[in-house]
Amino acid sequence: MVMALLVPIPWAARAWALPFLSVLAPSERYHRERGKRHKPLTDWAAGMIAQVRRWCPGRSLVIVADSSYACLGLLERCRKLSAAMITRLRLDAALYAPAPPRQPGRNGRPRKRGERLPKLSERLNDPATVWERVTVPRWYGRTQRTVEVASGTAVWSNAGQPTVPIRWVLIRDPEGKFDPQALLCTDEGATAQQIVSWFVLRWQVEVTFHEVRDHLGVETQRQWNDLAILRTTPALLGLFSLVALWAKSGANGSEIPVRQAAWYRKEHATFSDTLAFVRGKLWEQAHEGFVTSSRRTDLTKLQLALLDRFAETLAYAA
Repeated sequence: MVMALLVPIPWAARAWALPFLSVLAPSERYHRERGKRHKPLTDWAAGMIAQVRRWCPGRSLVIVADSSYACLGLLERCRKLSAAMITRLRLDAALYAPAPPRQPGRNGRPRKRGERLPKLSERLNDPATVWERVTVPRWYGRTQRTVEVASGTAVWSNAGQPTVPIRWVLIRDPEGKFDPQALLCTDEGATAQQIVSWFVLRWQVEVTFHEVRDHLGVETQRQWNDLAILRTTPALLGLFSLVALWAKSGANGSEIPVRQAAWYRKEHATFSDTLAFVRGKLWEQAHEGFVTSSRRTDLTKLQLALLDRFAETLAYAA
């Protein structure tokens, strides 16, 4: 499992997911075959979020996750840690109104929820549902997208599980290109547009996984030992973040060169351009610090333009 910080990158004109915390979370089958107790992903996630809260006690935390983490126990844990969780919500989820005020003189435990509310699937076809058009920038890494949203607050509850107040958001496409979907946020004060904008940023985590496979060798190492994987994979994921930091320091506010191809035109630098830029900067520093050959130009056997071309080719090598 990996936690990544979603950061806008100036030279890429979009956000990148920079990994900063990872844990080895084996599958249930792995533990069953070895006679060990299995720890669910949601428990691992709760521990990671608690660790980040200890690191950043005064920061506002917004956690964006997929539907695997739409668990009432985890959502309740996030509320206790003052971290807003955004994830998908089932259209048939059991939503309730907040519990009414307790009447004086009543005995027994106080109510945790009020009357049952209509399902979100019913609200989709209800003419009384109020829809609002919002424009979401960088929709899944592409251009901006206009969608229709409906939002409200409710209490999500299931038998034997914690009762969690949430803001739900229904999303539908005016063009009908994707099916309606629902999101939830444990921060009831967040707006529907902000919740949708936060959620679509989660796609950058998948982009990061793709980049580290293609350019940093994640999942291509030949170790089969768990401890070796535990060492290597976090190091390579962390290297992705270090490359971004080194590039920011080396660029010093200037643009990073973008390599073009005849069949593919790019407007902004990608991770491959960033990695090549960092490699070039490191080689320049190494050349300045370790060169021992004479600097006489009459001894140069290789033209500098050709040498620069070789260096550029090596910098873009996978």
